[in-house]
Amino acid sequence: MHPLQPAIERLASLGEVERNPEARQTFFAFRDELTQGKIRAAERINGQWVVNTWVKQGILLGFRLGELAEMGDAALPFVDKDTFPARHFTVADRVRVVPGGSSVRTGAYVAPSVICMPPMFINVGAYVDEGTMVDSHALVGSCAQIGKRVHLSAAAQIGGVLEPINAAPVIIEDDVLVGGNCGIYEGTLVRAKAVLGAGTILTRSTPLYDIVRGQVCRATEEKSLEVPENAVVVPGSRAVKKGQAGEWNLSLYTPVIVKYRDEKTDRSIELEDWLR
Repeated sequence: MHPLQPAIERLASLGEVERNPEARQTFFAFRDELTQGKIRAAERINGQWVVNTWVKQGILLGFRLGELAEMGDAALPFVDKDTFPARHFTVADRVRVVPGGSSVRTGAYVAPSVICMPPMFINVGAYVDEGTMVDSHALVGSCAQIGKRVHLSAAAQIGGVLEPINAAPVIIEDDVLVGGNCGIYEGTLVRAKAVLGAGTILTRSTPLYDIVRGQVCRATEEKSLEVPENAVVVPGSRAVKKGQAGEWNLSLYTPVIVKYRDEKTDRSIELEDWLR
């Protein structure tokens, strides 16, 4: 158990925590640990992802304690809760934030060698590991866990976990390529080296059809939707045969695993080390 966990859980349970003199001091210590990557909303232990729900409680505590404040500068002013200002990077952080309107909230961990292309946004509680590129118009939502050498292509949306309330954050493991305009939401787990073709949408209620192995991947009450390791997923559709939909020849969107990663796939999606 992390030393801050009991204090965060206790403060989160109080009705009028804003009146508690120690609340802000405890929260700021918690936020600093988040920013440094020392605590995470989810972590892999013995090969299994474990959700740290107390971390989400701590982030929500920050919103309860925060007050609206004017921040930024004359060129780019904004108003937000004073408990979650934008991060300011230095050369020592070894994070490239290319000019053009990007923003990272304090309380998000961004590892050395990450590249942030403008404009993009990384929300509080997110964890973005080494060698990852967050491309233009991409979003890394609250508490999302992004692994090493991940490429989040332009306009990719990685959903957050604070609202609506979900138990698990979206988790993207190492060496995953997320194509342009993809949307990954509601605690979906994308295993290592998977490739998501442009426009792929994954949610808790989305069945994932694996035409290679002849099976359907679904979320359950206890488990989020999981994309298998090395899977290559593209947008597809399935016919609706019942009722009026069948008479109208309607189809519903569904993601489809069309293959598993091979040498040809590796060549087509190889990352450029010189960019990093």
